[in-house]
Amino acid sequence: MMQTLRLNRWMKSLWLVGCLSVVGCTKKDEPAATPPEPVVQAPSAPTEAPPPPPSQPAPSVPADAAAPPAQDSAQPPAPAPAPAQGAGVPEDPKNREWTAGAVKLKRPEVQMVTLRSVRAARNEGFDRVVFEFDGAQVPGYQLEYVNKPIVKCGSGNETEVAGQGWLQVTLTPAQAHEGGTATINERERKSALPVIQELEMTCDFEGEVTWVLGNAHPNKYRVMELRDPTRLVVDVQH
Repeated sequence: MMQTLRLNRWMKSLWLVGCLSVVGCTKKDEPAATPPEPVVQAPSAPTEAPPPPPSQPAPSVPADAAAPPAQDSAQPPAPAPAPAQGAGVPEDPKNREWTAGAVKLKRPEVQMVTLRSVRAARNEGFDRVVFEFDGAQVPGYQLEYVNKPIVKCGSGNETEVAGQGWLQVTLTPAQAHEGGTATINERERKSALPVIQELEMTCDFEGEVTWVLGNAHPNKYRVMELRDPTRLVVDVQH
């Protein structure tokens, strides 16, 4: 009888152990269900998506394309002088520098131009004389200080010009008349400018026009060509 009771207790113990083991296994397996949580790693994938925007800056290549226009803007100044010079002889930039020496620029292929006006005025630091012509081309010119006597080309007669520095301006091919009528009426004029005391035309003959600027002293001067209208400018320093 005792053995039967012990056997029953032992069987119950085995049954309880079996049940507990089954329950324990199922409860221990539940944590395995947590693995789905690794899905939390998914956010890391979206963070990878933003990289495409940075790749767009690469089209910075247009910056290189913008470089050529800058060069184009630098080219216009060079060709500009060529069209202005009908005879193909460009103005010499050195003539715009102050000098007391001779300045010469020949244009033998230029057609005869007519001198329309001569005017003088005071400027800051210099006196200016402007020779204005018909047409689009400045004729050839030669400037230099000369000694007395000052002679008129047609008659060979001497003429008095005020000052102590006589700057002779010769223009060719040019004329100061048209159809037998002078285009410059006042060919001798006194001046009250600081340096230029008198201007006198000494020649209008066979395609040559010459003026003498009677300066107080043989000061430095410069020469410039201007357009619209066509002009030759002579500045004499104070």
